[in-house]
Amino acid sequence: MAATHVFRESFVFGHKELTHWFPSHMARSMKKMEGTMRKVDCVIEVHDARLPFAGRNPAFRESFGIKPHLLILNKKDLADMALSNDIRKRLRQEEGIEHVMFTNCLQQNSPSAKKIIPAVIDIVGGRERFNRAEDQEYSIMVVGIPNVGKSSLINALRRMHVKRGKGTKVGRLPGVTRSLMQRILVSEQPRVWLFDTPGITTPFIQNVEIGMKLAIMGTLQDHMVGTELIADYTLFTLNRLQKFRYVDVYNISEPCDDIDRVLADIAIKFGRTRKLKTYEGSRREVLDIHAAASILVRDFRTGVLGRISVD
Repeated sequence: MAATHVFRESFVFGHKELTHWFPSHMARSMKKMEGTMRKVDCVIEVHDARLPFAGRNPAFRESFGIKPHLLILNKKDLADMALSNDIRKRLRQEEGIEHVMFTNCLQQNSPSAKKIIPAVIDIVGGRERFNRAEDQEYSIMVVGIPNVGKSSLINALRRMHVKRGKGTKVGRLPGVTRSLMQRILVSEQPRVWLFDTPGITTPFIQNVEIGMKLAIMGTLQDHMVGTELIADYTLFTLNRLQKFRYVDVYNISEPCDDIDRVLADIAIKFGRTRKLKTYEGSRREVLDIHAAASILVRDFRTGVLGRISVD
């Protein structure tokens, strides 16, 4: 079915500006994080497993590279894990990252999350700990761009190792954690404290396509980019990767590259309509394309349309 269809080979972005997509308030947080480095034994960088290369903030490696580094690719339940070995190899060859873990921290008693604390202790090993060699406590800092699951990771560690409730707020929208927080106890044996940090995007993204990859993952707030544009890039991505589950999910006759047709079919399937005022003053019912776009984007992000790795 898919082989007989011709899809777009590239996505036309027009004259989209990136400057208003990425908040500029994050420099102060980076300064605070750098000032805390002397208290930290290991830096855990969290990123979306569906996007292991694009959109990661290089400042995390440049500013905190002196410390042992663990890259956690979270939301593995939504990613194509058949690519995991290739991802590890490329990260090691291109970026020199030796310690990589794939996790699903929303899973109750996640087996992958249980391995994080032992991995940190192993990575820190016998390294010089700045006059704290006799201290049996460890301190780690969790960093990452918005909405990659940092708070979910912290809460998973507390559930498993401290048997307590949430240590930090979790939200569906990016930017829930706004400031550098106090230390959070995430393990008692061994005793491990964690510095939570706000999501910090790189201020130097000049490639619109990378920005769109971040947008379809929910790293950027939808209204800043435009939900319909995100939906169109989502459809482009699904077709490019030959992921056609959307055809069955939305009762579409065949794979389609026309976002207007797809959104119309989605609106019809879910009964999404709105009242439109005519020139005569009356109102008529039309398909709610914005609501349909929101459904498509939501289903992509939550795995309804399949396990997909975008990079």
